Amino acid sequence: MSTARTYAVAFHGVQPALVEVEADLGNGIPGFVILGLPDASLNEARERIKAAARNTGMPVANRKLTVNLSPATLPKFGSAFDLAILIAALSADRQLAAPPNTVYLAELGLDGMLRPVPGVLPAAQLALALGFDNLVVARGNEAEARLVPGASVFAADHLGQVLVHCGAQAGALRITLRHRTATAPPAGPREPEATDLSLVTGQHEARLALELAAAGGHHLIMVGPAGAGKTLMASALPTILPPLNEMQALEATAVHSITQGALAPITELRRIPAFICPHHTASLSALIGGGTRRLIPGAITRAHHGVLFLDEVAHFNSGVLDALRQPLEAGSITLDRTRGHSKLPARFQLIMAANPCPCGRNYGTGTGCTCTPMARRRYFSRLSGPILDRTDLQVRLNPVTGSQLFGAPPGESSAVVRERVLAARERTAHRLGTYGIGCNAALPTRILRHELSYPAATGQAVDSAAARAELSARATDRLLRVAWTIADLQGHDRPDPGDVDLAAHLRQNLNGV
Repeated sequence: MSTARTYAVAFHGVQPALVEVEADLGNGIPGFVILGLPDASLNEARERIKAAARNTGMPVANRKLTVNLSPATLPKFGSAFDLAILIAALSADRQLAAPPNTVYLAELGLDGMLRPVPGVLPAAQLALALGFDNLVVARGNEAEARLVPGASVFAADHLGQVLVHCGAQAGALRITLRHRTATAPPAGPREPEATDLSLVTGQHEARLALELAAAGGHHLIMVGPAGAGKTLMASALPTILPPLNEMQALEATAVHSITQGALAPITELRRIPAFICPHHTASLSALIGGGTRRLIPGAITRAHHGVLFLDEVAHFNSGVLDALRQPLEAGSITLDRTRGHSKLPARFQLIMAANPCPCGRNYGTGTGCTCTPMARRRYFSRLSGPILDRTDLQVRLNPVTGSQLFGAPPGESSAVVRERVLAARERTAHRLGTYGIGCNAALPTRILRHELSYPAATGQAVDSAAARAELSARATDRLLRVAWTIADLQGHDRPDPGDVDLAAHLRQNLNGV
């Protein structure tokens, strides 16, 4: 009887966990058993591993092989354990010696080809943090693994190359590289001409609200008729947002690696904030994440450090929308299930767009609207008061006329607006840098109310605006945060009454739409 061990990484939601892969060769009826709560794709690894080893020229011994994935109580999913299991099995048979402090992350093809797997970036980060500085990955994951500073990466196209790396004799192996795995090209940034703000004609108030949303990280809802430019402005928001800093880029790229890393190779950190736009028929699990045995991140996690755009928000299920309350406040979502609980990151900027009524013509005098008052109330009532209470900027849009479309000069481009946004963010960082806060929307209540100073006139303006609009304490704080962003855009040291009035004007009462 002989044993050997290698290491791999499993994921629970987006949390990586080191897995010890133990292989034991014993006497008895030949067989191949995988223990440690494997799923169906991992159980199928037995046939992939045997075929890949046989076609490479170093078959797995025809004996009783037991593989244990520890910790045994953690469910294991996917094909990323194939290579680690095979190296452990061959090491247990004394056909090679697995190098120490090495983590293996690759799927095996039947001919021995190595295929890329999702989650390599966070897996490499965890391995390096735990002292495992050697990584063996498929060639398609090489660039992603090298994004982690300090990691020693060995990338291979074929199992035979890994076996030679582990001490096997190259002459006894069959390394066939005829079958290439088709991969998609690396995902690039969104084309600027398709989302540039210069394409938005008119809508000066909504453009100002969008600029404030970008400068302060505020949530925004736009209500207006079809074709008014709501979706176009929302899709242009990433072009005026500041680039992600190093920590944010690592976190956003790690989430992208886990959720979509197998679809296209990752060659660089994501500096452009993600733009996630789920359909209005999305379920609760699709939006916030879920699953009974396997926890799959939802749209709010994929939008981490980016933008979550809910178009036609009045068509979303009200229960789905109300599930956004916790992540909007906490920047994360805690999912409790019978098998345990998990915390998923969800610090996103929420942008919503809706028509004013089912027919979309309840604007201006409303004479063109064919909806009954009950239909209008029922349509917009899916947006609950607590969700609107957490939305900093609430603006109405009017339709764009033909003269505006073809006669008016183009509006400011994203590059021009982005310069103002970056300048405002610099003022915010200068004021709040000692607190470790990068935008006004993230200001804690304690700092907002007690540690920042205000002129007496500003306090009176806030009181007046809150009483006039009957704002809650939360909404009043959000009004004040928007006033700080307006002050930063205009170069004021602190908000004045005019900034507060503008912030109140951009928080319009949409209940009567």
